[in-house]
Order: sequence, then C-alpha cells, then structure tokens
Amino acid sequence: MSTPQVPERAKLIISVLTPDKDAADSAATSLISRIGPIESEIGPLKFVFTSYYDREMGSGIRRWLWVFSNPVDREELAGIKCLTNEVESAYSERGKRKFNLDPGLLTLENFVLATGKNRAHRIYLRQGIFGDLTLVFEKGSYRPLQWTYPDYSDPEMIAILNRIRESFKCVLRQ
Repeated sequence: MSTPQVPERAKLIISVLTPDKDAADSAATSLISRIGPIESEIGPLKFVFTSYYDREMGSGIRRWLWVFSNPVDREELAGIKCLTNEVESAYSERGKRKFNLDPGLLTLENFVLATGKNRAHRIYLRQGIFGDLTLVFEKGSYRPLQWTYPDYSDPEMIAILNRIRESFKCVLRQ
C-alpha cells in the first residue's frame, strides 16, 4: 500500500502572450497582490509557433515569463488558472483579450500547464481546469512529450526552464 504524501511545493511561472506589453504589465499588479512578488521576468521571447491568437490580439505577439518568488502548493494550480482567466477578462475590450496568461508549475520532475481544455493526456483538477503534463525531467533536462505544444518543445524554452529549475533546486535545499 502506498502512503499518501504532500509533494514539495512548485515554482509558479506564468507565460504572458501579448503584442501590448504595457497592458500585461498593468495586469501584473493584480496577480502580485494575490499570489506574491515576481522574482524575475524573462523576455521578450519569440512567438512564431502559431497564429492562433492573432485574430484576437493582433500581430506582433511576443512572450514573457513571469517567475514568481514564492513556491506554491501544487493543488493551487486550478485556482491560479481561474485567477488568470479573471484578469484576462477584466482587461478585455469588446470580448477580445489584450493578453493571454498561462500558469504552469515547475517541479524537479516536470512542468505542468493549466488549461480549461480537456484532452486524453490531461488530468482534471477542479473548477473546470485540467493539468497538462507538458515536459518531464529526465537525463539532465526537461523533455517534451508527443503532445507538448511546439513553443514548449523549443530548445530556447527548455533551456530557460532548465535554468529556472537549477535555481529552484537550490531554494528547495535551504
């Protein structure tokens, strides 16, 4: 019989996709007041993997990663996704978002994104939110899976997440 254990906390990273960084920056205040401080911001990073968001937000979309200072309990992921959905809606105009916020949890074992879309490989969390196992850590690096989005399979993104993992590993040892 296995003995249930609460896992180590995770590093919260929110991906921000937008052509209008000022709008996203103003939204960061809402997140910081509810989640805690942002330790670092990485970007702008290229976002050339899809034109999916162009009709809604316009062209010239780039990505930033907001890496939050305080580790979070893994069970908070669904609530954080609901919060980011609220913030997106609050800043929308005429039903169009100015930015897309995608929270993910980085652990020493994997990287999991939150989504409202169900697929065969996603696990239901709560409140209409699913956990998407996006990357697994093996042989010294995060590795994509057959369903991993192309932007998270990109070597630049994996290198960034590997660096964040190394820093987070030091925090967990304290």
